[in-house]
Amino acid sequence: MTALVDGDLGRASALAGVALTEYFAEHAWLWEIRLEQVAGDPDALDWIARAAVDVGTGDVVGHVGFHGPPDDRGMVEVAYSVDPAFRRRGYATAMLATALEWAASEPSVQVVRASISPDNQGSLATIRPFGFEHVGEQWDDDDGLELLYERPARSRT
Repeated sequence: MTALVDGDLGRASALAGVALTEYFAEHAWLWEIRLEQVAGDPDALDWIARAAVDVGTGDVVGHVGFHGPPDDRGMVEVAYSVDPAFRRRGYATAMLATALEWAASEPSVQVVRASISPDNQGSLATIRPFGFEHVGEQWDDDDGLELLYERPARSRT
């Protein structure tokens, strides 16, 4: 993450063991947030963004993870993003499915949340088949209005 914040995509790729795309470097703001988060809570490192790799091609298509470890309620908030060069190919669905499997495998996780802008039709469609239920909304100072969706971590859907 430090290499990405520094704009050193080559070093970041070498450390990650995969060829990261410019999309990762363009999100230096995210890696800055995550570095601060990990400095305050080293256990968060196990939960935050990981490179999403197409196992067939080896292409890094985006990143997936959670906003951090489970809270007191056992809730994690899923986070996934597909590199624009790879969108509309089913990667977001695959990333979400992987994140849900990850959450279900962790006994401390009880609930998975997704927060989505009401204008983000792609993400709203992505979560639909996974049994998320609308539970409210929140205002994010950076992203504006977000709709909140949750589902049990070990849902059959």
